[in-house]
Amino acid sequence: MTTSLLTSSGLISSGFHALSEPLRIRILETLRSQELCVADLCEHLDVSQSKLSFHLKTLRAAALVRPRQEGRWVYYSLNLPQFVVLEQYLADYRRFAVMLPTANREVPAATNSNKI
Repeated sequence: MTTSLLTSSGLISSGFHALSEPLRIRILETLRSQELCVADLCEHLDVSQSKLSFHLKTLRAAALVRPRQEGRWVYYSLNLPQFVVLEQYLADYRRFAVMLPTANREVPAATNSNKI
């Protein structure tokens, strides 16, 4: 496996891991409309700075957010290209949709071979 595939695989895995926690989803939702500093995020989400920092570290490792230092403040914003990577990964599975049974398709009744 090439290094780029391993890197991509790791980012995809860490991206979905990061999305598995409700507070991290709330952080991302809060950052949808604007870049915010940690203090503002704490206030918006009503969480402690230590708890928020823990979750921001996971989101940074997954490349879903990017920090920007301005003086003593760190501002966070969404890293939209990484969301595109995750979206593309899932989109690749759409080709399997034709194999899935639809809700409208009738499933054949099971036959009982023991009937006489």
